[in-house]
Amino acid sequence: MRPTILIFLPRLIIGLLFAATLTTCDNGFLSINKLEQVKRAGTLHVLTRNDPTTYYESPEGYTGLEYDLVMLFAEQLGVKAKFETPSTFADILKRISKGKADIAAAGLTITEQRNKSMRFAPAYHEITEQLIYRSGTRRPNNVSSLTQGIIEVAKNTSHIDSLAYLKEDTPELDWNVNDELDTNGLLYLVNEGLIDYTVADSNQAILIRRFYPKLNIAFDISEPRQLAWALSPSDDNSLYDEVVRFFNRIKKDKTLDQLLEKHYGHTSSLSYIGNCKFRQQIKSRLSQHQKYFNLAAAQYNIDWRLLAAIGYQESHWLDKAVSPTGVEGIMMLTNTTAAELGIQDRTDSSQSIDGGARYFQQRIQLIPEQIPEPDRTWFALASYNVGLGHLEDARVLTEKQGGNPDKWMDVKQHLPLLTQKKWHQQTKHGYARGKEPVIFVENIRSYYDLLVWLTEENQIKKNAMEIDSKNPDNEAVTIDPAAL
Repeated sequence: MRPTILIFLPRLIIGLLFAATLTTCDNGFLSINKLEQVKRAGTLHVLTRNDPTTYYESPEGYTGLEYDLVMLFAEQLGVKAKFETPSTFADILKRISKGKADIAAAGLTITEQRNKSMRFAPAYHEITEQLIYRSGTRRPNNVSSLTQGIIEVAKNTSHIDSLAYLKEDTPELDWNVNDELDTNGLLYLVNEGLIDYTVADSNQAILIRRFYPKLNIAFDISEPRQLAWALSPSDDNSLYDEVVRFFNRIKKDKTLDQLLEKHYGHTSSLSYIGNCKFRQQIKSRLSQHQKYFNLAAAQYNIDWRLLAAIGYQESHWLDKAVSPTGVEGIMMLTNTTAAELGIQDRTDSSQSIDGGARYFQQRIQLIPEQIPEPDRTWFALASYNVGLGHLEDARVLTEKQGGNPDKWMDVKQHLPLLTQKKWHQQTKHGYARGKEPVIFVENIRSYYDLLVWLTEENQIKKNAMEIDSKNPDNEAVTIDPAAL
């Protein structure tokens, strides 16, 4: 027996050493901090929600303020972003508090109660909570007047806390909590007259009112509140500290300001009357020219809705439109531009739309290469209106005054200076009506957003009307910043 033991003893020793090595490796991986775990895994797991203020799929791909912020942070870490959209707002709060994801980037309001179960990063935006009602009904003037109608709010939102605080002074105040619909769904119900009131964050209200113009803001029900990312509570500060560094950086270099302008800068440019008139003329005029917008869009690789938005801003889709300065047609081409493009009849819809699309494509190609989208498109639109020379003058003035000449957010503040002698005498091309291209661009952005909304499936309506058929399981979407 002894020789047999001697034979197997070396194998036993080797096996024990190998097991010890594996244990050491496992313990080593577990001992690294949270930031290194994310980097080694190569994925940042993010909880969010489908909403115009956070994360949604547009014609150009995924977008939203939270999406853009997360993608920048993932790029800083050198990892991919994995987005997951839990079925309810409550699920997001529950999962991040239990450490089931790295970050919750879902337009979360910092509250005292939430601070007990999660850790908030530095705030990136300030909002107020607003009472929303429908046009055509009596506007509530104060909290006491709310007792005459039905108020409904989404489950686990900070809106409930705000109403509870108001109830201390108005005991008769009452509300319903909807545990199936989110705030967007409730806004849809208010718009349809199915409930009287709901509460929404001001950033959400300003975006959604463009699509539901019957919605109105009665008054704020809260003091200003802060929005921030949430992380699970932990003694490990590594990922949290990296998030803090990220937000400090993008605030300092104005990246955050630029993203806020991208998503909210144009949202107040369209009035209620203008919104309604636009919708009416979609029905009465757009159909006559739709095929020409489609043809030009396909030929020049431009979204037809952007071309249609340009056409509406220029002429309200009137093919015989003529301005006092002599520009004509749906796309309002000058005689010189039409001649350069080979357009024989500017009032012919087909020729005008094709010429306008071709001219806009040329503007995009002439914008300096270092300017990325979407600013590249906004600059091209501005040059469509005011010309490349005046646009370049505004960019020079922007740089001289410490702004970024490659960002529309900065340049649109300096274009109006071209109307003032003090400034335009310093430029190469002189005086220009610099306020006009700013209005031109912001209106087109609003018209484009509305056309996208009206031509895509209304997911908010679908969710609100088909709650019972909703699937609670949500597939995660993983996106590599380097691939964008």
